[in-house]
Amino acid sequence: MRFLFVMDPAETMHPAKDTTFAFMRGALARRHETFHCLPRDIANEGRTVTARARGIRVADAAPHLELAAETTLDLATLGAVFIRKDPPFDPPYVHLTHQLDLVKDRVLVVNDPRGLRDANEKLFAFHFAEHMPHSRVTADPREIIEFVETVGGRAVLKPLDGAGGSGVVVLERGDKNLRSLADVWTNEGKKLALVQEYLPAIRTGDKRVLVLDGKPLGAILRVPREDDVRANLHVGGRAEATTLTPKELAAVAAIGPKLVQHGLFFVGLDFIGERLIEVNVTSPTGIQELSRFVGRPVEEDVIAWIEERVQKRLASVPV
Repeated sequence: MRFLFVMDPAETMHPAKDTTFAFMRGALARRHETFHCLPRDIANEGRTVTARARGIRVADAAPHLELAAETTLDLATLGAVFIRKDPPFDPPYVHLTHQLDLVKDRVLVVNDPRGLRDANEKLFAFHFAEHMPHSRVTADPREIIEFVETVGGRAVLKPLDGAGGSGVVVLERGDKNLRSLADVWTNEGKKLALVQEYLPAIRTGDKRVLVLDGKPLGAILRVPREDDVRANLHVGGRAEATTLTPKELAAVAAIGPKLVQHGLFFVGLDFIGERLIEVNVTSPTGIQELSRFVGRPVEEDVIAWIEERVQKRLASVPV
């Protein structure tokens, strides 16, 4: 099969950390062709969607990647298209999903473009509010300050469009910056923000659960630095091996069918203290760390699932 990865520049991938790099490596190991393009390289004429793409080969040993000459691909002739563009989910990202909507009935797109538009990574979690900590979305700075009191004097404030821990701050009763932070994060009452109760369990880690087709692939624990509340790996958190508790397994079992319903096939669920914090759908990471902990290339499980899904799609097409 031929797979297209629509993403950031290939040179930005970290060979030992990037999940997209692992997907390419897994696809090549299973003898598929891999191609790379930027979102701006996608074009459509009517419902025919094409990409100016370059073949790409990756390897663990340097040189880590090799790009071929540019070629034009008709996306309907491919096995699968991976949307692996990092956030922000901005207007160009939205336009990309609309273009891929035109062809998703003829090629598997992971994740589904409409699902990506529907699932804001902070707000989508509220579909599973029973598994979340006490949380509120509001544009009113006064409500944020009142919320801090409601949850005992300490809370976490996040922008709705942030990613990778960007903009996450801790609010505390008595902090002279509290009112200012509430004003800034809401643009003085004009912009929604998310405020959640502070979970002390963050000091022991934020659990990233990777989910494929509604079922858990495995999990890693991301432990924050002593001087930071954020556990994201790219801001200094460290990865540790972990397993899922019965409560977390039950939460994933409840969340999984809704993910599949929205075409969100590869997802990262974040838990702190067994409570759901976020549902990461745009470009979930962590598969390389998981593979190292379990001692096998977990990315090949994803590629094998895609192979099976594509074969079922082809078998259902009338001759």
